Amino acid sequence: MAQHDTILTVQDLRKYFAVRGGLLHTVQAEVKAVDGVSFDVHRGEILGIVGESGCGKSTTARLLLRLIEPDAGEVYFEGLNILRVFVAGLKAYRRQVQMVFQDPYSSLNPRLNIEDAVAFNALVHGASRAESRAKAWDTLNKVGLRAAQFGRRYPHELSGGQRQRVNIARALVLDPKLIVLDEPVSSLDKSVQAQVLNLLQTLKKDLGLTYVFISHDLHVIEYLSDRVLVMYLGQIVELGNAEEVAAEPLHPYTQALFASAPSMNPDERLERPPLTGDPPNPINPPSGCRFRTRCPQAMEICASAAPALLPIGRTGHQVACYLFGDG
Repeated sequence: MAQHDTILTVQDLRKYFAVRGGLLHTVQAEVKAVDGVSFDVHRGEILGIVGESGCGKSTTARLLLRLIEPDAGEVYFEGLNILRVFVAGLKAYRRQVQMVFQDPYSSLNPRLNIEDAVAFNALVHGASRAESRAKAWDTLNKVGLRAAQFGRRYPHELSGGQRQRVNIARALVLDPKLIVLDEPVSSLDKSVQAQVLNLLQTLKKDLGLTYVFISHDLHVIEYLSDRVLVMYLGQIVELGNAEEVAAEPLHPYTQALFASAPSMNPDERLERPPLTGDPPNPINPPSGCRFRTRCPQAMEICASAAPALLPIGRTGHQVACYLFGDG
């Protein structure tokens, strides 16, 4: 994969949610969910996004598909600024970029059988009923659900893993180039998680797909991803090759995340939590580095200004921390 072959570019993406109150329901404050996020997605890779709950992962995913509109920033897909396109252009973009949501049950219409749920995506994008049905059968077979057996069943008749396979089939039925997966295995049992992850890897290889994979599970991210993007309180703190980040995390927050991951070795049992306290309020985050209030290595400069995301070495590893800045 060529390093310069970029399919998606995100520049300074920002989304604040208004908090309203009072008699007139006026804006009292703003939740800074995503605040100045920039990154590239290379064609054919799996970019893993990881972080604590509330760090802005899912909001970023929805911004990429314009399910919610950003307050500022740019998103380029194959050179086209998708924030500047209208209905026809947005529909064409969504044929090429699809999303798999976290909850496999609430993502499906309980009144549609599986065949109709998958075919509906193709139908609304201009395919005939016969073409949509044929495409749905083919896609269901690709994800390991025999269409002749499962096509007429309804969501409540399927297990959680089977429902998630249906959601993956719905995304694949339009032959997309990029799929955004928002914690697709977090609600599944471990054995079923492994099956779905292996399926995703097979589909990526067979169909030439690109994934943006969002998860809070470091083991899943490390196993599946080519590169890892670590978010904290709406900002990127580290970005780099998955193996390199796992072997030598640089940012104190990333170090704490990997240190807190459960180990199968009883000799590596943790006696103290590597990270204590809750994340600060995103309505009023700390000045400077947002992690400084929980960081064991915080310095005076950390409170004055937010550190920039800078490259470390020649491998593309980037970190936003004054421990690695000049001087």
